[in-house]
Amino acid sequence: MKRNNVKQITIRLTADEYAHVKQLSKDSGLKMEPAIRQLIMGVNLRPRPPDELPELLRQLSGIGTNINQIAKVANASGYVRKEDIQSIMEMQAALWRVVKRG
Repeated sequence: MKRNNVKQITIRLTADEYAHVKQLSKDSGLKMEPAIRQLIMGVNLRPRPPDELPELLRQLSGIGTNINQIAKVANASGYVRKEDIQSIMEMQAALWRVVKRG
């Protein structure tokens, strides 16, 4: 991003302060300069989402789709098969394994 009328400052940090800023930068996924700018502006830096998030969301979407299909059958027939409930429980267990691993 091009900045107009840029001013430069230099600061000295202790080793602990530097390590803290570096860790905040790493956790947030930002380079140090943008992380420091965000901190100066009062932004609360949050850790970036885990790399497994897209896979978790895909699995969660699949579980939701399957539950909707089972609900349609249950509404049409008036009952739910034990196999369908077991399938949901297996998908839920698989999702929990992925969440705990991450």
